[in-house]
Amino acid sequence: MDNDSAIASLGALAQGTRLDVFRLLVRHEPDGLAAGEIARQLDVPQNTMSAHLGILARAGIVRSERHSRSIIYRADLDGLRALTLFLVKDCCAGAPELCAPLLAELTPCC
Repeated sequence: MDNDSAIASLGALAQGTRLDVFRLLVRHEPDGLAAGEIARQLDVPQNTMSAHLGILARAGIVRSERHSRSIIYRADLDGLRALTLFLVKDCCAGAPELCAPLLAELTPCC
C-alpha cells in the first residue's frame, strides 16, 4: 500500500456513517449484508447509504457482489489488512517489544 491508498482508505473511514458501515460489515463476515439491510440497521436512507458504500468501495475497503436483485456488501479484509500493515509496518523503530501490547490486543480474536 502507498500513501495515496492509505489516505483514501482513512478518508473514507473518517466519517461516522461510513465507519459504522465498515464495522457492521466486519461483524458480518464472511456472509456480508445487502445494501438495504445495512441502511435499515443503521437507520440511513437507502440513497444516502448507496453513496457511502460507493465511497468505501472506491477506497478499497468494501467490496460488492450482485446476488439476484440484491447487492451484497462485504468488508474487504485484504484491504483492511493492507491498511493496518501500512500503519504499523515500521512500528516502534524495529523494537518489537514496544508493539507487544498492540499485538496482545489483537490476539484473542484474530
